[in-house]
Amino acid sequence: GFNRYNPFTDTGGDQSFSLSLLDENGDGIVISSLHSRENTRLYAKKVVNGKVENQATSAEEVLVIKEALK
Repeated sequence: GFNRYNPFTDTGGDQSFSLSLLDENGDGIVISSLHSRENTRLYAKKVVNGKVENQATSAEEVLVIKEALK
């Protein structure tokens, strides 16, 4: 699953993204890049059986995980 979006009001365009890469068991990773005027932050989270354990997930990350599980 892949989704581009703009999480901040002070930047233009959909330069941030979330990407989920999962195998047939729902195991893999979700990677999110949040771009702002000052910096870009990159987050990687382990996905097991379609869920991220012990870490908060954004709505965009949940969306791309669900998309990858289809």
